[in-house]
Amino acid sequence: MKSLLRTALCALLLAAGAVPAQAAQIPAAAPAAETVTAAGPGDSWTPPLSTRGRYIVDAQGNRFRLRSGNWDGAQGSWNGSGDRNDPATHHSGQNANGIPLGLDRVPLPTLLADFRALGLNSVRLPFSNEMLHTTTPVPDAAVAANPALRGRTPLQVFDAVVAALTEGGFAVILNNHTVTTRWCCGLDGNERWNSGRSTARWADDWVFLARRYRDNPRVVGADLYNEVRRDVWDDPNWGLGDNHDWHAAAQEAADRILTEANPNLLIVVEGINWFGLPVDGFPHGRPALTPARTLSHTLVVSNKLVYSAHFYGYTGPRHSGATGIGETSDLRYQDMTAAQLEQTLYDQAFFVSAETGAHFTAPVWISEFGIGADETGAAPRTWFDRLTGHLARTDADFAYWPLVGWSTGAHGAPGGDTWALLRYDEAGHRRGVLDAGDWRTSRWSGLLAAPGRTGSVPAATAWHQLTIDHRDHNASLLTLAGGDWDSGARKAVCPDGSLLAGLAHTGGRGLCTGSGLRAATGGHTVVRDERYVPAGGDWAGGYTKFQCPAGQFLIGYSVRGERVSAALCAPARTALPTGGRTLWFDRGDNRPEDGPGGDYALGHYKGQCRPTEYAAGIAFTTRVASRPSPAALLCRPLPGPEAN
Repeated sequence: MKSLLRTALCALLLAAGAVPAQAAQIPAAAPAAETVTAAGPGDSWTPPLSTRGRYIVDAQGNRFRLRSGNWDGAQGSWNGSGDRNDPATHHSGQNANGIPLGLDRVPLPTLLADFRALGLNSVRLPFSNEMLHTTTPVPDAAVAANPALRGRTPLQVFDAVVAALTEGGFAVILNNHTVTTRWCCGLDGNERWNSGRSTARWADDWVFLARRYRDNPRVVGADLYNEVRRDVWDDPNWGLGDNHDWHAAAQEAADRILTEANPNLLIVVEGINWFGLPVDGFPHGRPALTPARTLSHTLVVSNKLVYSAHFYGYTGPRHSGATGIGETSDLRYQDMTAAQLEQTLYDQAFFVSAETGAHFTAPVWISEFGIGADETGAAPRTWFDRLTGHLARTDADFAYWPLVGWSTGAHGAPGGDTWALLRYDEAGHRRGVLDAGDWRTSRWSGLLAAPGRTGSVPAATAWHQLTIDHRDHNASLLTLAGGDWDSGARKAVCPDGSLLAGLAHTGGRGLCTGSGLRAATGGHTVVRDERYVPAGGDWAGGYTKFQCPAGQFLIGYSVRGERVSAALCAPARTALPTGGRTLWFDRGDNRPEDGPGGDYALGHYKGQCRPTEYAAGIAFTTRVASRPSPAALLCRPLPGPEAN
């Protein structure tokens, strides 16, 4: 099961005082060709993939909707107790041996042909960190239907699967599912990216894997970690700055992947899957992507962020999915009315893609959902109908869980993992949505056949949030290459190709927007005094003004405590108008009426220049009993076409 089924035991474990249980580098695979025919009917795409607003696009700017399946196994199938060699100790009796399921009973070409028949164009490929470092070859029986893979380590088998998928036209999104090679997701020692390890070591593994496949352009994404959730003692959080801060850890790993390994990868960040004790009267729930509304990610390479969420009918926004011990009175998704489900899906995830023109706007990938072929309950079936209908109506990117499973009877009769879209018995006979008798077939076909956006997607105005709540936020490769521009201060810099549009009076947050204003050459200027304020040009009387030199615009700022320390300016590619207006925001919000970019500093006064303006200076005061934080911006008109 893909949820917190065993998190329900948390209260019992706490009461009992229990605590959670506790490679050689192989040369990268050969590069693949650049332009491919996708697995989906009639589609073609050119890697790498990027984002434009709520859509994923290929290198030509054409929509690439992720129609994906989860091919699991390499993350682990062992349930955590008993003999690992006994299939009964593995999920659904399926011993994956730490590699993608099905290689023991179906040749790779046949599997890929079935994936194509499903209408998939992409595969989410889970793995464990343990798999990356395992040097023992997999048993011959684990690859019986693919004898060329005998004698290979799990990672080498993973290499072969990646190569086969990408050569077959599929896009591959790597998914760090678990730390240890075992079934997810409960109290299993894999609750967080840094369970039993440091965040730095976790990011090291990501850099290693991203480098391994960087010459294969059809490996298109890094899905950073699966279902971040509470362990026995502690909750994950989104923005507190501690060792359990998933927002900060995702930012760190993403920027390292993009700068040290492969700048072309999509970065997939899933929301928080669970916090708290699943006991009525105690705080608990499934935040999913709700925290991104007020604290989003701005990566060091723009147009690479994808957010993701998981939905299963037997769980809920405050229901762990447990039955009996640990079950609360909260609604499961499958118990909701159609209207309740629609609103909940929006609040937990779909607002990210539906509300365009915000700092959090990004594609949303529903990277897990599923149901059993043997499900007969009216409520679960109705939920599946409603969810697939919602995915179709919203033109969403999706990935079904799981893609491949075993069946324990002859000719694919029920048994094994009945949730799998494709089930194979020991002789390789298939049963699933491609075959008669599977009630899910019509829903799956309807999802694939639903109309959606295709073709070219125009570039959209991008908005980026800067946050220095707990650390520097330098989203500029150009500035990073220049070193520390204000040592000892906390610094924020807009992504390359952007300008600073807004600042908060307190809290240190900022807002950037996309712009082609920066000159191709010329370094930045650090401003720490009023030397660039011209005679007779006092635009904030009685306040200290850090103003950019003529021909430059604001891209960053730094603070020491609350006090403004410096402004960072970049040269423009064209002459910049002077004049402008003073925008005060020390006593209230002062933003354009429609609030482009969204609320980038909730609970704080904010100032923001109009979309037709650029910011050229920051003013603040050091008067006694006044905050020395940003109080005003100098907003000036953009030149020519930039102002339109």
